[in-house]
Amino acid sequence: MFKPLILYIGLRYTRAKRRTQFISFITLTSVLGIALGVTALIAVLSVMNGFEAELRERILGMTSHSTITGRTGELENWQDLEQRLKGQSHIQGLAPFVEGEVMINADRRVSGTMLRGIDPGYEPQVSEVGNKMRDGELKDLRAGEYGIILGAELANYLGAMVGDKITVISPQLNATPAGVMPRLKRFTVVGVFQVGMFEYDRNMALIHIEDAQKLFRLGDMVSGLRLKLDDIFNAPELSKQLAIQLYDEYRVSDWTKAHDNFFKAVKTEKRVMFIILMLIVAVAAFNIVSTLVMVVTDKRGDIAILKTQGLTNGSVMGIFIVLGAIIGVMGTLLGTFGGVLLALNIETIVPAIEKFLGVTFMAADVYYISEVPSKLIWTDVYAIAGMAALLSLLATLYPAWQASKVNPAEVLRYE
Repeated sequence: MFKPLILYIGLRYTRAKRRTQFISFITLTSVLGIALGVTALIAVLSVMNGFEAELRERILGMTSHSTITGRTGELENWQDLEQRLKGQSHIQGLAPFVEGEVMINADRRVSGTMLRGIDPGYEPQVSEVGNKMRDGELKDLRAGEYGIILGAELANYLGAMVGDKITVISPQLNATPAGVMPRLKRFTVVGVFQVGMFEYDRNMALIHIEDAQKLFRLGDMVSGLRLKLDDIFNAPELSKQLAIQLYDEYRVSDWTKAHDNFFKAVKTEKRVMFIILMLIVAVAAFNIVSTLVMVVTDKRGDIAILKTQGLTNGSVMGIFIVLGAIIGVMGTLLGTFGGVLLALNIETIVPAIEKFLGVTFMAADVYYISEVPSKLIWTDVYAIAGMAALLSLLATLYPAWQASKVNPAEVLRYE
């Protein structure tokens, strides 16, 4: 069906002058429509991939891959558990922690926050917060000195800086002559961290683990152990294996459970966005139908002459399939090139547009992150290009079939 003659005629029709400029215009719009659709799809999916990867990285910068806690929510003799876990091939690091909700008061401003007690010696094994310090260092947290490290947004809200005194209000109650009162403790701000994720920068504060044990009256107990694993994507399976090894003495959870709904929502949104944008590509691809129908009408005389010279119906179909496929491939290649180029440079282009227009597309207090990330995944590019080419090819079938049904006798009767 696709003999060199058929290919030659199909290619010639793409270069031939039309009797009207309108057909050429429709052809051009079909190519540009496919190109724009493919470009938009690659760029949007790359942004969503980048958004998901950036969120995962920032979340895991503060959240452990896996967490072990006691059945009652408190963990006794965590050092013994540490010895049992040492030597596990999949565990790269661990750290004890104490966690609880408190109110923080500073200069007539009050904010609820999550207070996490950490051991500065262990914490770098499981989180990146030590590398995200804007002021101070983790080692500035010393047992008994009641120092506190605030998230950047929380510090801005409270108007607190390094060296300032703030009051931490614990839900633990004290019985006093004046009645039952919440526990109050003065802390000194010794540092500020900024991980770049509003949820943590606004709602997290760190203190030394021994100070947290005293504040929450835990004695020598901790809330649990945070683990860093060698494969974050295999964390659910590794956590299950770990729970079996510990004989169900402890509760073992992983990061996917803590943020399961969020990442499911991101994946669902990505899938829906792919379908929506692919419909745009489909609309552009099916513009090829109108283009080829008009070409068939314009070339009825040529088709009739070719058929009288022995060209079969299948060969006639081949001519117009080649013509439509060329339009689709041209649009797909242009769109793929434009989409890849845009995806690779979007982190530069978006700030330039924001600066030029004087606007901020992603406010930090509304979105989890304040910049537009991009991560180009080549399998997505191949899938998009393949789908666009396939839709373009399908769009050629009806006009090509109509061309094959041209009756030479009826056409040539009036020539």
